[in-house]
Amino acid sequence: MQNINSHLDYKTLAKVFWQQGFLVLEDFFDASLMSTSQSMITSHFGDSPAFAHDEQFIALSKAEVVPWFPQQEGVKHFDKIEQNDKLQDLTTEILGSDWKPQYCMVMFSKRDSDGQAWHQDCPPEDSSQFNLNRLVYTMDINEQDGGQIYIKPGSHKQGAITKGPLFEDFTDQIVLSPKKGTLVLLHGHCWHRVGAQNGKSRVSTNYRAAPQVARDDITDICVYRNMRYQFSSSKIVG
Repeated sequence: MQNINSHLDYKTLAKVFWQQGFLVLEDFFDASLMSTSQSMITSHFGDSPAFAHDEQFIALSKAEVVPWFPQQEGVKHFDKIEQNDKLQDLTTEILGSDWKPQYCMVMFSKRDSDGQAWHQDCPPEDSSQFNLNRLVYTMDINEQDGGQIYIKPGSHKQGAITKGPLFEDFTDQIVLSPKKGTLVLLHGHCWHRVGAQNGKSRVSTNYRAAPQVARDDITDICVYRNMRYQFSSSKIVG
């Protein structure tokens, strides 16, 4: 699988997205904007922030990630990325003109943490009910340091993720190592995981969006291979 370059037209990009469930666009964002964003993220988290989720969730999901919602705290800098004209136009081509933004979530993975096990960001039973992950990388991700993204192409059309090992390798999986300035678009029903951190800490920023028909709480329930977890109630619901 080769990365899709942003010089292609939006209609072509949208077609590829709907075929494979994801897109990779290198050099999508300005390097200086990414550097400023990375500095702000590093300053916020420090070296070893406390986990926000309870121990049961972390033990079962292996999602050793600390979230931060900067826009909810009035940090205006992160609006600049969301308002990027190319990002807006590409989102419109994929979701339609009446799509809605959800929230900006910065995700921090500590050094020597497990990353994230295979999951879907929302229940897949209704194909119209999904979110769009718009993942922005303000730092390089590489094999040496870990934190690469594992994706099962086309799995957004395959229903609920199967039961099985949380970090299983699939024969058709692809492994992404996004560079600074890369945009990765990922369908909320697409099976994906994040590799363990072997070296330094890792961050990515997710500007989630959704089609107008999607419920506002579409990402409240996450689907793992061993459970369904509802964040609003902090309970296992399936």
